[in-house]
Amino acid sequence: MVLEVVSGQRTPTETCRAHKIHMSVLSRWRNEFLKQAYRAFGTQEVNDKASERIAELERMIGRLTMELEVAKKASDMWNLNENMKW
Repeated sequence: MVLEVVSGQRTPTETCRAHKIHMSVLSRWRNEFLKQAYRAFGTQEVNDKASERIAELERMIGRLTMELEVAKKASDMWNLNENMKW
């Protein structure tokens, strides 16, 4: 709703009427949005750091997945060898 008003898609009156809210509520939400919007979008530096961290974690997941597969195969081979002794 706030984005409708801020972007100019609708006037505050149209938005209030469409969503059946009071103008003071929309005004309060708009003011809060404008004060806090920077938090939602962050800075490029923050986004770059987050992207780097995501890439690092994805690499870690890949490595751990491979290690798990190797461990499973080793365990299967160990169990096969144990069963052959009987």
